[in-house]
Amino acid sequence: MYGYLDFKNARCKDCYKCLRECPVKAIKVVDHQAKIIESRCILCGRCTEVCPQNAKSVHTERAEVEALLKKGKVIASVAPSFVSSFNLQEFSVMKLALKKLGFFDAEETSVGAREVTYQYKKLLEGGKFKNFITSCCPAVNSMIELYYPEALCYLAPVDSPMVAHAKMLKKRFPDADIVFIGPCIAKKKEAKHSGVVDGVLTFEDLNAMFETADIDLATLARLPEFCGGGANRAKFYPISRGVIKSFEHYIDGYEFVAVDGAKKCAEVLENIESLSGMFIEMNSCESACVNGPCSLGLKAGAIKANADIRRYVQKDISARVSEEFVPSDLDFTHVHTRRKSEDFIPTQREITEILEKTGKFKPEDMLNCGACGYDTCYEKAWAVANGYANIEMCVPFMRERAESMSYEIIQTSPNGIVLLDNDLNVVQINAKAKELLGIREYDVKGQGIFHYFNPTDFVLAQNDNRNLYNKKVYLEKTDAYIELTIIVLKDKQGTYAVMKDITAETNAAKHLDKVKMETLTTTDEVIKKQMRVAQEIASLLGETTAETKVALLKLKKTLQENTEEK
Repeated sequence: MYGYLDFKNARCKDCYKCLRECPVKAIKVVDHQAKIIESRCILCGRCTEVCPQNAKSVHTERAEVEALLKKGKVIASVAPSFVSSFNLQEFSVMKLALKKLGFFDAEETSVGAREVTYQYKKLLEGGKFKNFITSCCPAVNSMIELYYPEALCYLAPVDSPMVAHAKMLKKRFPDADIVFIGPCIAKKKEAKHSGVVDGVLTFEDLNAMFETADIDLATLARLPEFCGGGANRAKFYPISRGVIKSFEHYIDGYEFVAVDGAKKCAEVLENIESLSGMFIEMNSCESACVNGPCSLGLKAGAIKANADIRRYVQKDISARVSEEFVPSDLDFTHVHTRRKSEDFIPTQREITEILEKTGKFKPEDMLNCGACGYDTCYEKAWAVANGYANIEMCVPFMRERAESMSYEIIQTSPNGIVLLDNDLNVVQINAKAKELLGIREYDVKGQGIFHYFNPTDFVLAQNDNRNLYNKKVYLEKTDAYIELTIIVLKDKQGTYAVMKDITAETNAAKHLDKVKMETLTTTDEVIKKQMRVAQEIASLLGETTAETKVALLKLKKTLQENTEEK
């Protein structure tokens, strides 16, 4: 488990979708499964949104916050995008629901956002910034600190609205714990390092807590709203150009633009030095915070969320008296420092050796298809050198190797192999099959098998979706005998046949049968001759015996007569 994201490893295997979508490639593949590289991750949450198997989920701090609620005074700082996620137009309803959960009090984080806008205004009026990048999105801040150090000088040295608001609450309630509630994962890490935010709940966490406590926001009555302090235009913050809209007036000398989405932010940061006089509002999420990774998915998505926020803020502006904002005397300065990942920097020779292992020897071999999750083959080689990826992740290379191996296996097989499509046309055939079928053409792909072989068995196997095993077939054209096995491919995508040459065995068996028949005939004649000899011997023995018997009887009679005379 990574500190801010949980993984269900068994449901993730050789997908690479999260790697393709990760703007900073903070994912490595270990044993075919994706793992977060903590030192590279900016916690934009994109991987949790795109995972088709829901293998990644946001680690919840719900248990820790519930423990704080039982222990003492806890105040909630609620991100202004609650309006769209919970379909509310009254913060008092949210405040009442939070109090039912045990919170001492709750305020909108936009209170701190207003202070941030004021700090931005002061810095811009100083005219010292060639370009100015907002510091509200912690994922963008991390991206700059890790990957675009040349843009650090343009990143506003100001706390985020969450931290600014927490400082203000701590000053008013020194003994209270502050819990931020919003749609962002990156806020968890920012809160941990802030020293003033004691816990973070996502909107998903809060919604689950409401359900457990059986709190239905739709049935709660609104509380009387506090109408002092003037209208707060900083409630625009969670939508695209929201920070820009929080300014009463634009500052001369700057062009105010908004960039949404981590990849688009990266494109701007790569070329930041070529820009001048730009105020750049950056959000790692498309459509800004209303579309955060832990926002609640309501109908119409970001479009409706944008409209809900606009309506909510416009109502606030219309209802409140506009008066001069009185800034806090707290220090909201935040110095953003360079952070280094633990990446290994391979030499060009090492990169070249890795590329060559995947068959990439020339520039034209670099397909840069992105199937592995990396934008270029060079990036993939860099990842392999760092142990974040492996050679086998190159899909074209593995496919080419598999096809090459399959071709060699098929062509060198001692058995004939034929692969047919559903129309019984030849897709693949090896040399042995050509030999058995008497095919002399070099290439017969696309030809019907009926030109060379009786297709009846193939038709029956395909129609009945039933395999045929070891049927003995005589091939008249080549005077050969085969054992034919036909396999119907899955989902009836064709058939393939294996032809085992049994000509030698069959001819040997036929020769043996001939020898047996000849032996039987010879044996029969011998037996007949023996019988005749036996009969002749028996006949001769019979005559001799009779004559002997007569002679003996005569001798006996003579002897008897002589005895009587005496």
